Amino acid sequence: MSTLPQPRVRAPELRTRGGWLNTDGPLSLADLRGKIVLLDFWTFACVNCLHVLDELRPLERKYRDVLVVVGVHSPKFAHETEHAAVAAAIERYEVYHPVLDDPDLALWRQYAVRAWPTLVLVDPEGYIVAQAAGEGHISGLDRIIGELVHTHQANGTLNRGNGRNEHPPRAAADLRFPAKAVALADSLLVADAGQHQLVELARDGVTVLRRIGSGSRGARDGPSDAASFAEPSGLALLPPAVAGFDVVVADTANHVLRGVRLDDGAVVATIDLPGRLTQTTVTGAVPAVLSPWDVAWWPAIKRVVVAAAGVHLLLSWDPATGRVEILAGTTVEGLRDGPAFDGWLAQPSGLAVDDDRLWFVDAETSSLRFLDVERQLHTVVGQGLFEFGHLDGPGATARLQHPLGVTMLADRSVAVLDAYNGAVRRYDPVTDLVSTLASGLAEPTGAVLVEGELVVVESAAHRLVRPVGPARRHVGEARHTERPASSLAPGSILLDVVFTPPPGRKLDDRDGPATRLSVSASPPELLVSGAGDGTALRRELVLAQGTGTIHVTAQAAACDDDPAIANPACHLARQDWGVPVEIGPSGADELRLMLLG
Repeated sequence: MSTLPQPRVRAPELRTRGGWLNTDGPLSLADLRGKIVLLDFWTFACVNCLHVLDELRPLERKYRDVLVVVGVHSPKFAHETEHAAVAAAIERYEVYHPVLDDPDLALWRQYAVRAWPTLVLVDPEGYIVAQAAGEGHISGLDRIIGELVHTHQANGTLNRGNGRNEHPPRAAADLRFPAKAVALADSLLVADAGQHQLVELARDGVTVLRRIGSGSRGARDGPSDAASFAEPSGLALLPPAVAGFDVVVADTANHVLRGVRLDDGAVVATIDLPGRLTQTTVTGAVPAVLSPWDVAWWPAIKRVVVAAAGVHLLLSWDPATGRVEILAGTTVEGLRDGPAFDGWLAQPSGLAVDDDRLWFVDAETSSLRFLDVERQLHTVVGQGLFEFGHLDGPGATARLQHPLGVTMLADRSVAVLDAYNGAVRRYDPVTDLVSTLASGLAEPTGAVLVEGELVVVESAAHRLVRPVGPARRHVGEARHTERPASSLAPGSILLDVVFTPPPGRKLDDRDGPATRLSVSASPPELLVSGAGDGTALRRELVLAQGTGTIHVTAQAAACDDDPAIANPACHLARQDWGVPVEIGPSGADELRLMLLG
């Protein structure tokens, strides 16, 4: 892959109406001449964007004197256009590089970005040299950056020095960005994601009784004061004698489950979900970055259910055998009901059990859904990846905005923690009606029933509250994520997903094709032919006239190209695109998507 494509394209300047964060003043590419600049187009609702933030950390340390990472926050949901919400997300996820808030997607358009996340690499002279969508590209970009350093050092166009300093440690607080809670016999256990701990509170939800975990980001088992977590989220209390511990924890940023013993607070087990999962899906192997956001014990199947937000799956873990299996989903991000292994999920983030139903919220489709014991998926609220709002009424017309939690109420109705609407909503399965129980909250993400009263985890306010009142009707509106649509011609067009292995790597076809492609459309009739799964990254599509979204999932495996190495290291790149399209006579006859190029 050439790192200096011809003709060279100068990177557009960094100008938006939004403000800058994590920097003393505005930055410009002109000011950064001599540095290698990596632009990260992200949004804080996107779990894959959060994975890339973690991937970037070692790259930033390695090239701290030559590389400047700039986050370009490009919102999907209305809540994400609020500058204060972006600032809170930067604190929550420990982002220390400069971030430019782009609420109108101005730079998204100028850089022709089509997906969250997208990385754009700019050389020391201000020219774009590479673009990559999705996860799994950091090691490849590392190689390209290494070549850029060598070339521009020799040319005298590289400016070393003035690397950023690590952010100073934050002062301890009772809670910082708590995620979810579970009721114990006489207390509450809270996943304190922002401080990488579990915190046990008295039933008042305020008094701290003890902390489990050192408070440093890590993945260490051991005594209460020495063990470590990384952004723990979901918690589930297990029945007696099911496992050698009492509480299972979704250790989100470590992509594992942890087992905690309550009598002494020791962390006694780490369950490696990717390592125990042998199944594949219609789109290939399951990536290792699962991001488990919630867990629940489902007595009907005698398993722990895992909401694996990072790969759009529901998993099960059997404490008796240690087996991890897929319960629902294909890893394709979207909204599709029916048989569990054919269904599509979109960042499942909260779980609740009611006998033969497993209720869950899919954050990216703003939906409330359930899986029954017959392994069928059902959606009661939600329309798709780009439909959201705050609207009560019948389930078919009601709207949520990026819900992150769900809890069963005493009357067997469902409380939904509607995070980006700052609300607690109620769905009644008997009447099929959605109502609002509370509003004006700062990103509620979880809740637990305490003596019949709902205690809500108000994450961005760093506290637990009891805000719920009588159900009321909220007359709001249905909204749609506004992104520039691609204009395509009806009839035959070429879909071209570009993937060029980085320097020193080649596609890994030793065990079969190294690439996979899955294509569908919403509405389905938009795609006359070309839907389905295959291995080639180029495909002819036949489109009908109209508007909608083309869904594309692509992945490619590239390995080190060194004949002297018997077992070369391999790296999987993957991305889901939901491309809004307008199909009419004046449209283009090609849709090009950049996986890495």
